[in-house]
Amino acid sequence: MPEGHTIHRIAKDHQRLLRGQSLILISPQGRFSEEAKQLTGKKLLDIEAHGKHLFYRWVNQQYVHVHLGLYGKFRLHSNPAPEPRGAVRVRMIGKRHSVDLNGPNQCEILNPAQYQQIKQRLGLDPLGDVQDIEPTWNRISSSRAAIGSLLLDQSIIAGIGNIYRAELLFLTRIHPERPGKQITRAEFETLWKLTKELMGIGVAQNRIVTVIEIKTEIESLRRIQNRFWIYKNPECPRCHSDVYCWELAGRTIYACDKCQL
Repeated sequence: MPEGHTIHRIAKDHQRLLRGQSLILISPQGRFSEEAKQLTGKKLLDIEAHGKHLFYRWVNQQYVHVHLGLYGKFRLHSNPAPEPRGAVRVRMIGKRHSVDLNGPNQCEILNPAQYQQIKQRLGLDPLGDVQDIEPTWNRISSSRAAIGSLLLDQSIIAGIGNIYRAELLFLTRIHPERPGKQITRAEFETLWKLTKELMGIGVAQNRIVTVIEIKTEIESLRRIQNRFWIYKNPECPRCHSDVYCWELAGRTIYACDKCQL
């Protein structure tokens, strides 16, 4: 499933190519036909990303909510667009470009109240505007759940997925099984700052890259021939011990028992 940096990159790209235009919408697959008719000819005002969710806001107070899930994918075309490939849920046709959406988990029209309901159940987005982190800190510091589980809870922090989870905890030397209530305030603030930094790099590079020149003690370690420090790597780059993996919150987590406490 795409992590939050991918969704923010899609929003930026679609803003550049489609925002402010009166679009034509079609549903080659047929599952979005009635909704497409409602929106065709209407001006698209903005595209917003929050965590793993996309919101397309039209001039008539309607939103299209998209969650890609495991199989969703966008394809970009220069006009005239080619014949649809696969089961295209919706094609949005602008002046110069068209965008196809295949296989999303969710693609639906929302009214403003429904849009707010989804936003309110999501946690803070590290890639969003400057926000009060106190509610997030309070949720984590009062929880007995493992921090590795809490980081995947989209109602606490929106946008972190399995790769960022493993990398962030390795870089901050926090063991994934440590309860949230045992995380110190300093550790949380470091974790939050690093999350914003790494996910911002992910947006810029359009992929997850964590082996970079960041201001942590990890700078002094030898560079590994990989984009990741510990995710799917057999050996810890700090101590060269074996990396352990197990299931946590339904996903495979990677950690070093010696370096992460």
